[in-house]
Amino acid sequence: MVAPAFSFAPMIRRPSFRAPGFCGLMVAGWLTSFGCDASKNAHQGAPAPSATNSVNSLDRAAPRASAPEKFEASKVEFKGTAMGTSITVIAYTTPKLSETQIQKAIDAAMAEIRRLEALMSSWQKTSEVSRINAEPGSFVKVSPETLEVIEKGLWAGTISEGTFDITFQTLSGLWKFGDAQDRNPVPPKASDVERLRLHVDFRKVEVKHSERLVRIAPGQQMGLEGVAKGYIVDAAAKQLRQGGVNAFLLRAGGDLYGAGAKPDGEPWVAGIQDPRGSKDGYFATLELGDRAFSTAGDYARAYVYRGKRYHHIIDPRTGYPATASRSVTIWAESALLADVIDDAAFILGPEKGLKLVESVPGVGAVIVDAHNKVWVSQRLQGKVTVLHEPTSAD
Repeated sequence: MVAPAFSFAPMIRRPSFRAPGFCGLMVAGWLTSFGCDASKNAHQGAPAPSATNSVNSLDRAAPRASAPEKFEASKVEFKGTAMGTSITVIAYTTPKLSETQIQKAIDAAMAEIRRLEALMSSWQKTSEVSRINAEPGSFVKVSPETLEVIEKGLWAGTISEGTFDITFQTLSGLWKFGDAQDRNPVPPKASDVERLRLHVDFRKVEVKHSERLVRIAPGQQMGLEGVAKGYIVDAAAKQLRQGGVNAFLLRAGGDLYGAGAKPDGEPWVAGIQDPRGSKDGYFATLELGDRAFSTAGDYARAYVYRGKRYHHIIDPRTGYPATASRSVTIWAESALLADVIDDAAFILGPEKGLKLVESVPGVGAVIVDAHNKVWVSQRLQGKVTVLHEPTSAD
């Protein structure tokens, strides 16, 4: 997944990074324009009526009440790290919501992120997922939260023809991208891929729901990063709302959730990155409104070897990078849904991917296929503004 572009600016109708009256900030290669205008909800004063019915009240004007001071919204921005990625929260003060209250809600959201990360991270040796991976063939008791995420991951595997598979972690040692990438990367040997691929099968994971027990098969490893991050973003958004923050932007790496609207009532706007364009370029925009946004792209963590592109979105059915798409952007009611559907649709390709998208209530998609054609799902018709065709390049 790649980091999204999100905006306080009105819906952009031209390829511009900044709308008049707003200031822009580039974050992780994506456009982020935050409105600099104060709230327009000023309260106007009015003349006070006479305080008495005496004759003198007719001879002189009643004193005028002074107009209350105009409220100006202040931006509160938090930046941190968790789940191996950057976390950003943006919110604005309101007449009923102070900066201190917002900071308290953000602290609660970050505490929840770190609590859930400690349960589900494959990289923390004390996590419940690491305990499962340390005992293949044995049942391991897990928390209600970890159980819920595992069951969501198994559901995603079922509806996606196995293109989303939480046992993909079995192959993780072969393919190295991003921070783990070698200086001169080369694809793994075909024999090694095939040997481990045979163990990748979410259907071999056993769950005893009532007892909260989970078991993977011998030779398997489980990784929940493809579903847990979305689940955790949703949990953090819940904490913000419980703290009284109902309008905010929350980003965790490539997962974005936009709640409410910007101070002047305009919707948040996300930009869809041009897969073969500049690092900070985007070819389309999409309004958010209590929706999550996530993009899977073949450009974020990738390398070219002997003229062929290799990237981090691996088809668990083959053990190799998927080739049917360049990018898939998902718009959904929850970050969890956006998280699991974007990779699955990317691997399935535009036709099967859109069929999957349309089968899940409240989900929409924008797909750039391997031939640079743009596909838009039914639920996003009229909601996406295409600024220009994606850049044509290999």
